[in-house]
Amino acid sequence: MSSSQESVYSEYETDTSQTSKLLRKFKEMPFVPVGMAGFVGVVGYGLYKLKHRGNMKLSLHLIHMRVAAQGFVVGALTCGVLYSMFRDYAVKPKE
Repeated sequence: MSSSQESVYSEYETDTSQTSKLLRKFKEMPFVPVGMAGFVGVVGYGLYKLKHRGNMKLSLHLIHMRVAAQGFVVGALTCGVLYSMFRDYAVKPKE
């Protein structure tokens, strides 16, 4: 193996705890946890509003909740992709 491959592997082997791996992933892709938190927030709000839905059918309420949660996640992922493209192409890193 070349020395560059060994340095990459040793970097990943030193981060053995789950917390350090999770923090490293959050730093690499910051919009994924935002999407996950938004999804949990929308679902929590939908469950709270489930008690006070009035005459709305349960199936219609669940469809609205699903669409809102999916929309938040897709929006967060789209922002993440745009941020990644901006970082890679617009702000040219020094090589």
